[in-house]
Amino acid sequence: MPVDVLVGTQWGDEGKGKLIDVLTRDVDMVVRFQGGNNAGHTVEIGDQKYVLHLVPSGIFRKGVKCLIGNGVVVDPIALVAEMENLVSRGVSVDDVQLSDRAHLIFEYHKRADALREAGAKRKIGTTGRGIGPAYTDKAARVGIRGCELLHLDRMENLFREQAARYNQLFVANGVEALNVDEQWTKVKAAALYLQKYVQDTVVTANEFIRAGKNVLFEGAQGAFLDIDHGTYPFVTSSTTTSGGACAGGGISPRSVRDIWGVMKAYTTRVGEGPFPTELFDADGNTLREVGGEFGATTGRPRRCGWFDAVAGRYSCMLSGINKLAVTKLDVLDSFEEIKICVAYDLNGRKLHYMPASVEDLSAATPIYETVPGWNCSTADARSIAELPVNAQKYLRRIAELVESNVAIVSVGPRRDQTFQA
Repeated sequence: MPVDVLVGTQWGDEGKGKLIDVLTRDVDMVVRFQGGNNAGHTVEIGDQKYVLHLVPSGIFRKGVKCLIGNGVVVDPIALVAEMENLVSRGVSVDDVQLSDRAHLIFEYHKRADALREAGAKRKIGTTGRGIGPAYTDKAARVGIRGCELLHLDRMENLFREQAARYNQLFVANGVEALNVDEQWTKVKAAALYLQKYVQDTVVTANEFIRAGKNVLFEGAQGAFLDIDHGTYPFVTSSTTTSGGACAGGGISPRSVRDIWGVMKAYTTRVGEGPFPTELFDADGNTLREVGGEFGATTGRPRRCGWFDAVAGRYSCMLSGINKLAVTKLDVLDSFEEIKICVAYDLNGRKLHYMPASVEDLSAATPIYETVPGWNCSTADARSIAELPVNAQKYLRRIAELVESNVAIVSVGPRRDQTFQA
């Protein structure tokens, strides 16, 4: 039962979309198991660039089933727009399935998201896509699921009931009430489009697994945005570690073979929250500009810093990662020296693991190890042996520090710039 799981090991934006696109050369199915359209997975094929938010990254491989699992929260209007855009660019969406157990996001969730962020004393840096409120409704047992897309009369009653509840909240906070009739018209149109894609994806996934087919589970965001293990409260509302694949996709842990962790050769973060190795100098600007570090979902500039091996080791432990995919090694090409955070100093105490408290993490200062750079281009390398010696040493060092093994290296955005280690 060859099931692999791929997750981000940092704060998201590690390059998971590209790696999943590369790994899907050998798979029969890709399953998204958590998050929503706050994710942005970028894939470049030739001179074409695609940004996926909900559709699994296997969509560019003919015949690969693409499941949006029960653990995902889905904006039906956004999903339709994404699918229509793919079709307009010649990409078939016939192999997409939407879980009948996935919870749905509506305009009232997005408005509530913005309202909460605007009034918060401690802002989270949310994308404003309604992710948190949708997961809140799921936990409160008042959410609307994908199966309701097949029963429009029932769905309309549920939608109007919840919209009325949210409108009371909006009016009480001086926010304009939602035009429920106008929103329902949009939701109904999206529902009619999506009906033929709604399936019990748990059954589909397990049928493939029993048949011995290759299945890849695709995570969104990264380990330190995890609702339990991330830099709480500056986190997302779902489980982003490998364990989330089982609950969010409906499979047994016994089915999992390998766990891939995608890891940038440096570290980035979008939004608020502690970030020990963040750089505010010319080196940070170089990482941002050379790496094109601007959010695929929001367009926000990403915060950039040196590689944090403390964080990397913790996330590899959390997810049981046995195969690392290191991306954007080429972004470090121009540096004479490169720093690696090997521990934190917290008020004179040396820490080798991330503290739970964001106040402690904010107060921690990185303890760096400095290694020589390679100061030449890696963009044309197609094997480890073709990399500069110092780049090879850098990869070995970070793998040693995070206690895992480098299996794939990426030296650019294109498919052909990714190779086995």
